[in-house]
Order: sequence, then structure tokens, then C-alpha cells
Amino acid sequence: MDHGSDCFAITPYGRGAGSSRVRVFEWLDRIGTDFAVGSYLSLSDAAPSRLLRHPVSLARAELRLADVVRAGPRRLLLHREASPLSRGWWERRLLRSAEFAVYDFDDALQWDRGEGGLVRRLAPKAAKAQVAVEHADRVIAGNAVLADWACERHRDVVVIPSCVALADYVPKRSYTLHDPPRLGWIGSPHNEACLLLISGALREVHRRTGARVTVVGTTTPSLGDLEHLIDRIAWSPDSQREALSAMDIGLMPLAPTAYSLGKCGYKLLQYAAAGLPAVATPLGVNTELLSEFGMPAPRGPDEWTAAILGLIDASATVRAGLGRTAREITGRRYSYDAWLPRWAAALELGTVTP
Repeated sequence: MDHGSDCFAITPYGRGAGSSRVRVFEWLDRIGTDFAVGSYLSLSDAAPSRLLRHPVSLARAELRLADVVRAGPRRLLLHREASPLSRGWWERRLLRSAEFAVYDFDDALQWDRGEGGLVRRLAPKAAKAQVAVEHADRVIAGNAVLADWACERHRDVVVIPSCVALADYVPKRSYTLHDPPRLGWIGSPHNEACLLLISGALREVHRRTGARVTVVGTTTPSLGDLEHLIDRIAWSPDSQREALSAMDIGLMPLAPTAYSLGKCGYKLLQYAAAGLPAVATPLGVNTELLSEFGMPAPRGPDEWTAAILGLIDASATVRAGLGRTAREITGRRYSYDAWLPRWAAALELGTVTP
């Protein structure tokens, strides 16, 4: 981290992690202000098993946070959490140390009570999210659900969605189905289990049409007996750019939980940016996006089967209409260009134009 700057951005992950890339790095790439970025260990996640493999780097990361506090930044942006080991003390100290401090969050961290391993139970995200909201000068929430919770604890809350850049995706050109049809999903390894929520629908669609599922993420099998109909592509900026347009239908199932309710619909926006028709669970932000895009919103297993088959059976013209409409709406309402002035204003950076 370059301590010569008086503006700091603190994020728990490196650029390879979706939330940090989308909520921090992509914005900073678009502004002229020189922010020093601290991304803890610069890993793609903060799984305890990863942290334990890097004890020296872990200690250095904690010391760097202390350096930022001592520097007393003029401006500080804190995304999600400062440290996976913190119970709120780092978040409090960092936000108090800055002349102007902004806290940004894009998941329902306030409902993450630390289910799982020992480290997560000792340092649950819920407690530190509440501390961060209470001690920031301004809060940026990824959607209205998160903002409603934050507004109960802070008077200055701004909603800025997780955005996409259309230029980062190859737009779909042909809407003629592949043989067999290609369904698709993109995301991080710990979210792949969402596909198991619609395993019955995927098996039935595969039985009727031979459809396969392209998973853009990890190449490590994790979905049990679904793997026989799955083709895997390792995530990278380049594979993301091209893989979605090679699919026929995108998938975004979600579990009916409070945590899912706080999701920002990013996967659905990625499909839309590529002009890909999609099927998603109508929960939280997804409900609004699906309505805007005119895409199917199934709620149960039978509805998922019918929705996927409906898009497979539809004409190429219908699929093209859905995909192109979604891409146009996304560029106009959910792109970095559309939101950059408001993001810059939230950080009090002055006038910034796309």
C-alpha cells in the first residue's frame, strides 16, 4: 500500500474477488483521484484455511491497518470489512481516523452471524457491519434492502447498485440454440451450491433436450451427480468476457433466505450485459430486474423446469428480444458510466464524468 496518498480504500479481498473488483477497483479505475488501496492479503476470499497458510502475511496485513490509522487519512473508503479477524475494532478505528469516511457493503452482512468454522464464529460479519455503519460519515448500500437496515442506524445512506461495464462482455450475436442447448452459470466456488437448488429442473431439462450447463468459476467438481451434465470453465477476465455470449440461457437460482434477500443481482446483470436471456429466482433486487427485463421468475421446481423449457422452445427472435432489451436497460440504468457521478459525489470527490 502506498502511504504517500491521503486517500485510502480498504477492502478484504484482491481484484480477483467479485465484490472487491465490482465495488472498489472498477470505480477507482475510473477516477483521477489517487487512492492507496489496501486489500488485506489480496486473495480471492478470506477462508480460514487460506489465512492459516499465510501467517506472516496475515501479521503484516494487520500491521498495515495500524499504519492507515496512524496516517489519519483525509478520505477513507471501507468495503465490507477491514479484517476477517476483527470483531469491529479495526472498522471502528479506521473510520474514526479519517476526516471523511465512507462504508460500502453489497451483501446482507448484518445477517451473517458467523455460521461455519471457528474463525467465522469468533469474528462474525454482522457485528462489524453494524459497527462500520454506526461510525462512518456516510454509508453506501448496494440495494434498498441493505439501505433500509442501514437507515435505522445512520442518517446518511446512499444506494448505489453493483454495476457492470458493457464493454467487458462480448454481446451475444446469434440466438439460434446450440445442439444440445447450453445453459450457463457464473460465480464463485462457494456459491455454486445454488445450482443444487434446481437440480431436479436441470435433470429434467437435460432428459428432455440434452441441455448441458456451463459453469464459469472453478474447474473443481463440487456438485455431485449433477457433474455429468456440467462443463467447467475457469474464471478469468478473458473467459468472463466471452463465455456468457456462448451460452443460450443464464441461470441464477437463490435460496429463500434473508441473506439472499440482500443480494445485489450482479449475476443477472452480467447475463444482461452480454445480451443473454436468463431465468432467476425473484428475490430482492432480482424481482425488479426480472420485471424490467421481461424474463422468467420461477419460484418452485416445476416453475423452473417450465421457465427453462419455455426459453428453449421459444423462437430465436423472442430470445434475442429479451437479451437485447436487457442489455440496453443495463447500459442505461446499471452501468458504471450511468452511476459514476453519483458514486463520486458519495465520496465527495467533486465532479467526475464518465
